[in-house]
Amino acid sequence: MLLPRPKHAGQRPGRLDLRTGFAVLVEPLPGAEGLPDGALAHAERSVLRAVARLGLLAGRLRDDAYPVPLRVRVGRRADDPTGTAHTLDVTPEGITIEATDLESVSHALTTLAQLLPPSALRAAGLGVPGPPDAVLDVPCGRVEDSPRYPWRGGMLDVVRHFAPKRTILRYIDLLAAHRFNRLHLHLTDDQGWRIASERFPRLAEVGGWRPSTRLGPDGEHDRTPHGGSYSLADLREIAHYGRERGVVVVPEIDVPGHTSALRAAYPELGRPGVDHAVQDTVWAGGSSVSPTRQVVAFLTEVLDELCDAMQVPYVHLGGDECDMSWWAQDPAISEEMAEHGYSESAQMHAHLLRALASHLAARGVRAVVWDEGLVTGGVLEDTIIMAWRGERASSRAAETHDVVRSPLFPTYFNFDQSDDPREPRSEGGAITLDDVSAFAPAPAGWTDTQRSHVLGGQFQVWSEWVPDERRIDYLAFPRACALAEVLWSGGIEDRPAFHARLQHHLARLDALGVEYRPLDGPRPWQQGGEGVWKRTSTDTIGATRTWVESVADAP
Repeated sequence: MLLPRPKHAGQRPGRLDLRTGFAVLVEPLPGAEGLPDGALAHAERSVLRAVARLGLLAGRLRDDAYPVPLRVRVGRRADDPTGTAHTLDVTPEGITIEATDLESVSHALTTLAQLLPPSALRAAGLGVPGPPDAVLDVPCGRVEDSPRYPWRGGMLDVVRHFAPKRTILRYIDLLAAHRFNRLHLHLTDDQGWRIASERFPRLAEVGGWRPSTRLGPDGEHDRTPHGGSYSLADLREIAHYGRERGVVVVPEIDVPGHTSALRAAYPELGRPGVDHAVQDTVWAGGSSVSPTRQVVAFLTEVLDELCDAMQVPYVHLGGDECDMSWWAQDPAISEEMAEHGYSESAQMHAHLLRALASHLAARGVRAVVWDEGLVTGGVLEDTIIMAWRGERASSRAAETHDVVRSPLFPTYFNFDQSDDPREPRSEGGAITLDDVSAFAPAPAGWTDTQRSHVLGGQFQVWSEWVPDERRIDYLAFPRACALAEVLWSGGIEDRPAFHARLQHHLARLDALGVEYRPLDGPRPWQQGGEGVWKRTSTDTIGATRTWVESVADAP
């Protein structure tokens, strides 16, 4: 009943008694390639933390017998070209894990946790006597596994509605529990700037909050201040917390569009003579900063702060939904356009993105952009395209660049989970569990070249209609369980078997405290009711998909 489904899982006679707890030994894999400095120490911390979390510290449960040996051997084998495989071998004498790096150690520990009863995933683990399912042994056998795609992620928008640091750390744990390995954090937008820059304090002081919020373009003001930001120390902690659990955090600074909060803090970066303010409607969009060298210099300093704090291998630069209508009339922009020999405003959009990506590349950081960046030419050869505007945008991007598949349908989990009128109000229209289960990251009709460029995919939770952690839980799960299997295994071929494993997995979500949507519909307190959260539409997803495809060629 493992989820995601492993490549190979075989059971042998016998069971391993865990009542004596574990004695942990972390060592290099014999004959493996050399490990980076500190890799074994990181792996040891990860293993000890996971074992303690399960309530199985050495000698914790019984002191009258020797603890069970848990050997973890870390290193990349010559016969593992992807460097992502792991094995978990359980015998009556002990457990042996072989893994390539900290991420694959985390995957193996997730498998081990799923072999235990669901109560092992509760905060108290198995160290508290009394749970009815607390059978302290596991079946003997061997699991051999590796992921189909190297990028398996989830995105949280913490701008439209701010999420405290504890929510982000919790979501790293939830992603790791499903063998996702990327957390994309959307940190800036029209409704707020969530990075507390030390060089430019007004970004958080002014751009980090709004005096009121309107839900929807015609919504009424709630007249309640809303905001928040993460200090550089917070972001450093978040990135480190992720690395220790095999999850790479990918921060996003969305430019040159979606920048009302940035322009409110530093008006000189935006359109001259125009009043700038943090947007109070969660539906705002289409703003922009100037794409001149002044703005590039400003943003490179912000990026330096972010990279110094987080030490991340990727930074998302946005590039989507940018209002370029005023650029051609601005003297400073026109002067730079002439200097570069540009005749179209879109060329300045590309120029800014390439300049920032080049700055990141000099630091050894790879840039990611939404697919609009490819249309304008705002990409370097190694820029990753996050393709959200339908199949045409994805297939075009995959002809020349590495692609993370994130199409609105079916990976935007801020849309309804069904056509049930009891669903709470959201973006509108249904993206069901079955829709996610049928997703093909590399469609069969694509060429070999296109398919080779697919790094993987991720789900998105945009927070226009997501005010708190409970709503994130409701929208993300169990759909994230299906996407985890798609990205790990390459697809879900046996739908009934998956549903059987998912039904078993829901007990694990209960133990983890996830307020997921039950398979048969929302609980009473999860429903929209008759007020502002009442579901307003049941048929918008078709129109939305048509619109997304229609703008796939637009910059």
